[in-house]
Amino acid sequence: MNTEQGIIELQTKYTYQENLLQILNEVVTQQQQELASLKDDMNRMRESLRGMMGSQLARPDEEVPPPHY
Repeated sequence: MNTEQGIIELQTKYTYQENLLQILNEVVTQQQQELASLKDDMNRMRESLRGMMGSQLARPDEEVPPPHY
């Protein structure tokens, strides 16, 4: 292998690696956006559950004792 062929091979490998890095960067960016969206959804669901649970709970002085008492 001469020097010119070696340089061409290195340039080709560099181009493939550069393309792969771009693709991986796009995947990571998309996953980060999806993760942020899922976190927002989870926070909204958590708040919704808190609202529902709070309305169903009675105050301790309003609690009826269990039947075995």
